[in-house]
Amino acid sequence: MNRQQLSEALKDYHWMVNEIARQRKLLQDAGTKLVAQTGTESAMPKAQGDPSDPVSMEVIRRDKKYKWIAKLEDKVTFIQERTHVADNEREIVILECMMDGMSMTAISNHLGLSRRHVHNIRDTVIDKMVSTSRISHISHFAHIAHKVTSEKATV
Repeated sequence: MNRQQLSEALKDYHWMVNEIARQRKLLQDAGTKLVAQTGTESAMPKAQGDPSDPVSMEVIRRDKKYKWIAKLEDKVTFIQERTHVADNEREIVILECMMDGMSMTAISNHLGLSRRHVHNIRDTVIDKMVSTSRISHISHFAHIAHKVTSEKATV
């Protein structure tokens, strides 16, 4: 995730968490509101994958929802795994307030700091999160390269 994407994800974090919970609750329903056909209509052959079929449309809709929820979960998890980068009290408070859905103006009023100063601290936290992400990718690839080299050495 790049700097701009992370900034947007942090801004949207609060509603994404709420939406994930809401969608999971809705998707637990097995679709009991769908009506099955009865009588002679139920015995007649039907085209496979007919888009007018309410059951197949519901399956397609739910599949899209699952994929969308997975994208939201990836963004939320990305942020949650990097909250440790905030290493001083102001960074922690600003990060927590953002994750709680507060606007930058509300955070600056809450802390008694200028909006510019709050934005600077937020930018510092975002930069740390992005660099942590890059470092973890580099260390992951270094680990794989070391593993491959050590396997070649034993062969």
